[in-house]
Amino acid sequence: MKRCIVAAFFGLLLVVSVASVSAVDREEVDDLRRLAAWLTGSFTSTAQAEADSNFFDIRLEMVPIWTDRNDGLWMYVEQASAAALDRPYRQRVYHLTADSDGSLVSTVYSISEPLRFAGAYADTKPLNALSPDSLMLRDGCEIRMTFTDGAFVGATGKQTCGSTLRGASWATSEVTIHADRLETLDQGWDDDGNQVWGSEHGPYIFVRVR
Repeated sequence: MKRCIVAAFFGLLLVVSVASVSAVDREEVDDLRRLAAWLTGSFTSTAQAEADSNFFDIRLEMVPIWTDRNDGLWMYVEQASAAALDRPYRQRVYHLTADSDGSLVSTVYSISEPLRFAGAYADTKPLNALSPDSLMLRDGCEIRMTFTDGAFVGATGKQTCGSTLRGASWATSEVTIHADRLETLDQGWDDDGNQVWGSEHGPYIFVRVR
C-alpha cells in the first residue's frame, strides 16, 4: 500500500516538474513519465536463474526519491543477491532527464557508505537524509536511451565509464526496459579490451513482481 501511495504521488509530481522544463516537448515529457513508471518497482531474475545456471538469483528495487525537486527525476536503486538481501552489492542514485536531442539520460551517482541505507527502498521517503550534492557522480557512466519498438533501449559510451573492479579499466552497460521487465548487461574490460567481469551469456532479465 505504501509503495502504491508513493508511486501515485510520484506520477502526479512528475507532471508538474517536467512540464516546467520549456525545452522538453510533449512527446519527451510522455516518454520520461513512462520511463520512470517502468523503472519503479521490485524485480527479480529468479526465473532466469532457475532455467540457466550461468545466471544468479538477483533482486532489484527501484523507487522515486526527492519528489519535491524540479530538476528532473531521481531514483534510488538497490541490487542484491537473493541469498543476501540485507547486504546489497550495488546501491546507486539515478537522475533521469530529457536531452534536447530527444534522448533520455540516466546519470549515475554512487553513495558514500552505502550499506547504511540498505533496505531504504521500503521507507516512506527514501534517502531523505541525503541531497544530490552529497552524491558522487560516476562520470561517463550515464546511459542514453531512446524509445524503440515498444521499449527503452540504451547504453553507456564504449570506453567512457571508468572501473577498477577485478582488474577492469572501464565498464559498459546496456539496457532494454519494458513495462514488465528489464534486461541489463553490465561488463568490465581491461586495457586490452578483454572482458574481466560480467555476464558472458547475454543480459540479465529482471521480471517485475510488483
